[in-house]
Amino acid sequence: MNSMDANAREIAAAAAECFAKLGCSRILVAIAGAPGSGKSTLAEQAVQMLTAEHGLRAGLFPMDGYHYDDAVLEDMGRRPFKGAIDTFDAHGLRHMLMRLKANEDDVVAVPVFDRSIEIARAGGRLIAQSTEVIVCEGNYLLAQQPPWDRLKPIFDLAIFVDVDVETLRHRLQERWRGFGLAPQDITRKVEENDLPNGLFIMSNSAEPNLRVNNGA
Repeated sequence: MNSMDANAREIAAAAAECFAKLGCSRILVAIAGAPGSGKSTLAEQAVQMLTAEHGLRAGLFPMDGYHYDDAVLEDMGRRPFKGAIDTFDAHGLRHMLMRLKANEDDVVAVPVFDRSIEIARAGGRLIAQSTEVIVCEGNYLLAQQPPWDRLKPIFDLAIFVDVDVETLRHRLQERWRGFGLAPQDITRKVEENDLPNGLFIMSNSAEPNLRVNNGA
């Protein structure tokens, strides 16, 4: 078993334990970390394991669906820095988390970010009322600056994915290389945006309930 599988299994087990302990009909789990930390893959695997190994109805809710649209970022003068903390709709995300936590609707449509076109698709995923564990993954879920600091209390379990800086740099370079970017564009995106965002996340996130090292 590689470290990714082991980490996902640890996250799934912690979520299942939390669900059993609280004895409620639904819990929300946060998986936070820097871009390139592997949190999206861990979240996807944890959701699958919660269903296959723990018999729970689990769903995935990525926070990237709350990116501001490119047109809005152009007006803000922040288009080159898409992914920074001020390029997301924190209030919209918070209200959606509260709606999911209340679980009063038979189904909730959530937006999903399409990385291939760099745009969020409204209503890209449906979360049924029967979903018992919702795993939310994203960079800033545990950020301590307002208004992001209002998110952590909504979650029943908070997890942070630790990765060393050089591993992050390599993964981010590979990510953009996979999208066919020129070397100079990759360097700009990683060194001027992604990596600074990652360092900010690592130093400005609240202490989680669980940390996993996903550097291997």
